[in-house]
Amino acid sequence: MNYKNLGNTDLKVSTICLGTMTWGEQNTEQEGFEQMDFALDNGVNFWDTAELYSVPPRAETFGYTEEIIGNWFKKTKKRDKVVLASKVAGPARDYLRNGENSFVGKNLEEALNGSLRRLKTDYIDLYQLHWPERNVNMFGRLGYEHNDNEDEWNKMEDVLNELQKYTKLGKIRHIGLSNETPWGVSKFLQLSKEHDLPRMMSIQNPYSLLNRSYEVGLAEISVRDKIGCLAYSPLASGYLTGKYRNGNLPKGSRIERDGDFWTRYDKPNAEKAIDEYFKISKKYNINFAQMSIKFCEIQPFMTSVIIGATTIEQLKENIESVNINLTDNLIKDLNEIQKIYPNPCP
Repeated sequence: MNYKNLGNTDLKVSTICLGTMTWGEQNTEQEGFEQMDFALDNGVNFWDTAELYSVPPRAETFGYTEEIIGNWFKKTKKRDKVVLASKVAGPARDYLRNGENSFVGKNLEEALNGSLRRLKTDYIDLYQLHWPERNVNMFGRLGYEHNDNEDEWNKMEDVLNELQKYTKLGKIRHIGLSNETPWGVSKFLQLSKEHDLPRMMSIQNPYSLLNRSYEVGLAEISVRDKIGCLAYSPLASGYLTGKYRNGNLPKGSRIERDGDFWTRYDKPNAEKAIDEYFKISKKYNINFAQMSIKFCEIQPFMTSVIIGATTIEQLKENIESVNINLTDNLIKDLNEIQKIYPNPCP
């Protein structure tokens, strides 16, 4: 396994991060236990979850993934072996704090304490803001339209002050962002420095061969300010494994189960790009999924790549991506496809 520092801290995290969002929906608790055992035994010390999980999000399964992780901690007594990341959800869902802003006051207190209770732990290593409270383009939306009369959102300085309360209490070790923009990241970093407040250490945004938009704006911030990317959807919900090629729809797969929720990768040029990337994997005799993950891992702005697997076989394949090498010629070929089909699934 490879390891990198989280942000500008001395905390070492594996460059493969165990994603957990399907546990409690697509995976049972026992399957989640098996994945955690396997991941830790293979050097994956960094795990990511969220209060909102499992997905697709429903009131009935809210918080279930955290409960599964907490039950594993209780059973194994291995909390100290894991760098644990979770997230507080922004406003959106009526069943979650009535859809109110969540990053200050009683709402943040409720969210954090709820996660700690479900996770059966006294602290979270990396507590992330799942998406901004303000109106931004996220989850593939384009065409930003600013509204001067937009709904009120908490000042970033107030959010940092609120998070500082819990870092001082020891309930949070570090903080991070998710689904954030270059403007938002820069503003948070500026305010932290000016007011001696906790510093954001990571940006959990999408990054894959089908969506390299992180390279525009955010990549420079990550490198210069030591606030690395935690890439989610590196396999584009499984499309970059090749299993959906030629109209295939494997039984029990994410798209077969909940296709209406995963429309982000059902775009006009996606299939063409996937076919071309698949051909490159065949040309160089390399596993398609491992090639896709490794391409993310080797980026200079990357801290860790979040993988999510349904089976142990998939998890093993994904973790072993750290052991492969991508030649300069292979990377050149990948970049040529990006030129032809640039970011088909933003």
